[in-house]
Amino acid sequence: MDIIKVFGYNLKRYRILLGLSQEQFAEKCGLHRTYISSVERFQRNISIENIQRIADALGIEAYKLLIEDYEED
Repeated sequence: MDIIKVFGYNLKRYRILLGLSQEQFAEKCGLHRTYISSVERFQRNISIENIQRIADALGIEAYKLLIEDYEED
């Protein structure tokens, strides 16, 4: 399992489910659009603090972003 790919994939999936562009989502969590883009493209090693910021903006528990092939119940 490549945790960076799992996180990036899950972030993009949840963001799209909310109907938010990268720019809208970045504003919501207080990060730059290019930062969100690089995470979704698996090009950034993300800090725990930013994982929590992203999870809060998505309205989910942070651990859900780290689960491979997570299915919402």
